[in-house]
This record gives sequence, structure tokens and C-alpha cells, in this order.
Amino acid sequence: MTTTGPVLPPEPMVAVDGVSKWFGDVVAVSDVTFSIGPGVTALLGPNGAGKSTLLRMLCGLTPPARGEVRILGVDPRTNLAVRSRIGIVPQQEAMFEALDAFGFVRLAGILHGVADPDAAARGALGLVELDPDEPRKVTTYSKGMKQRVKVAQALVNDPEVLFLDEPLTGLDPRQRNHLIDLFARLGAQGRCVLVSSHVLDEVERFGSRVLVVAQGRLAATGDFRAIRDLMDDHPHRIRVRTDRPRALAVELVAKPGVTAVELEPPSGTRAGGVVVETTDAGAFRRSVARSACTVHAALWEVTPLDDDLDSVFRYLVQQ
Repeated sequence: MTTTGPVLPPEPMVAVDGVSKWFGDVVAVSDVTFSIGPGVTALLGPNGAGKSTLLRMLCGLTPPARGEVRILGVDPRTNLAVRSRIGIVPQQEAMFEALDAFGFVRLAGILHGVADPDAAARGALGLVELDPDEPRKVTTYSKGMKQRVKVAQALVNDPEVLFLDEPLTGLDPRQRNHLIDLFARLGAQGRCVLVSSHVLDEVERFGSRVLVVAQGRLAATGDFRAIRDLMDDHPHRIRVRTDRPRALAVELVAKPGVTAVELEPPSGTRAGGVVVETTDAGAFRRSVARSACTVHAALWEVTPLDDDLDSVFRYLVQQ
């Protein structure tokens, strides 16, 4: 008779346990713990939150002051072989001035020990829609083209784990869409793709799994929609521009979910408005037009004031 033990869950591709990093008196990362597997995960945080420092520790480029990092089951600082299985898109733009895009990506393939660096470089540049035969030096490229070259060099070794630090900065809308689709395909192939960003709309498109970093701490982790739901636990602030702010304010203050109404005076050529606090932003947006019709007011603008990323972080950090 053959017996089998319990089926153990697969080991995470990236595991961080109690990691901290400080520079003198400045704490950049504080006691961060998480683990992720295949697919795309967004590392979300405002500028200065500690995202880049955390990614540098994950890549093995700098050691944690405390805690442990394991990539594919090993420490990237002590097991150098694992680095050939990692792709990195750094935030910095440093490139070799004498190289064209093909030469730059080919050199990355050689340093990774790729068997056929020429073919690998051509394939990686094709993935980001760049011409491998373009003779111009990479230093003459636009910001967006440089970003795509950096993504290509990260893919040249066919990595199992990808760390991408703000990879969409400087790209035009079509190329942003192309790279977002590319990251999704890589994740669907079973690779672990960790993409950092401070732009909320970008993160929504990467997928639902997010790690939210604020002030060096892991403020939230999990499904993006669940984290967005946290914002519905406190009043949203919405500005409404109209030609009849007082009449509209009186109408809105009686609506369900509205907790406060504040009049804003006109400023220069800008019309006056009403700032509303509501616990149900969705219902408010659906009903505000009807409210305006009731008091014969023209609606010129309905703008959320606290649905940006910094507001999400302020709320999460206060919990």
C-alpha cells in the first residue's frame, strides 16, 4: 500500500520576512513581510515611500539591515546563481553612451550567460517594439524609448522573476498599453512580475493584487478592490461646480449619505462651487445630476478631491 503525505502549498517565488533598511537616522523600509507567487503584483506607493529601496533588496543589490529576503527559495545576496533568473528594470536611466539598443541589450544577455545573446537581444527588443537594427545610440533616445530598452534588457535572459521600478514613466498611451499587456502575458506564463508605481490608474490595470507601501511600512496587501473599499469607510470629498451653488447645496445636504456641505466662493474666472462629503460616492455621482435639475442649476464640473493615491495612503496609515 502506498501512502502519501499532505500536499504542501508551493513555495512563494518572492518571500520577505521582517525586512527593514535604514540609512543613518532615516528608516527607508520598516519591518515589511509578504510573499508572492506567479502573476503580476503591483507595488503601490507614493514617491519616497520606500519602493525602490525594497526592490533593491529583493534584487540582492543592497542587504537588509534586518530580516530576510528569499527569491526562488534562496538569498539573492549569497546565491549569485539566482540572479540569472531575475530581470530588473531600475528607475535610473544610466546607459553606456557608446552602445545602440541592440548592443546594450546584447551586453545584458552576455553578462547573464545567455547561450545566444544576439538572438535573445533581437527577441527582447521585438517584445517592446524596438528595431534591433536602429543605429542610433541609446543616449539619443527619448525617455519612453529608453524605458523600453530597459524592459528589453530585463527580458533578455528569459527570467522567472521580474522586478520593474516605475517602468511606464515617459511612455505614450499606446506604448503604456502595450507594456501593460506584455506584463500580463508574462504573469500568465507563470513568471512572478512585481511592478512598482505611484499612479493609481496604472495599478488598477496591472491587476487586483497589490502591496501598498507608505512611509516605509506595508500599509495594506491583497486584492486591489478590497483596498479601494477601505476608502468607502470614510467620507469622500467631491467638488461640484455650478451656476447656483447655494440652491444646489441646500438640495444636496438632505441626500442620503451626505455628511457635510461647504460653499466655495468664485475665484477669478472660476465659478463658485460646493464641496460635499459623502459616505457613498457612487450613489452621489449617480444622483447629483437629478439634484441639479431639481433646482435648475447647470453642472460644470464634478471632481473627486480625495480619490488620489496620497489620500488612500493617508487613510491607510491612520488605521
